[in-house]
Amino acid sequence: MFVAQILTFLQVQGHLKYQSFKENYWLVVLMGIPISMMYMESIRQIIIHYGGLLWPGRIIGFGIGVIVFAVMANSMFGETLNMKTTVSLGVATILILIQLFWK
Repeated sequence: MFVAQILTFLQVQGHLKYQSFKENYWLVVLMGIPISMMYMESIRQIIIHYGGLLWPGRIIGFGIGVIVFAVMANSMFGETLNMKTTVSLGVATILILIQLFWK
């Protein structure tokens, strides 16, 4: 899921940074097929791990997505972390930890 989130960030925001993403629109769109397959497999694994429950996968995916977005936005676009974003990242981390460790 972590890799799928990184690839999703590149697919959706890549055209803002890379000319080749603008020039190859349909290739970027087609990137969505393997990315979707990665999401489906990661969710399948999480559902198996959590005994058929759907919510842990959703919350873990959301948390990972928020963290990946913050790191990628900072590294690729220089967006700094203000207090609101930092608190949001903390909440996302707590959500992931709750799903992983609260039995």
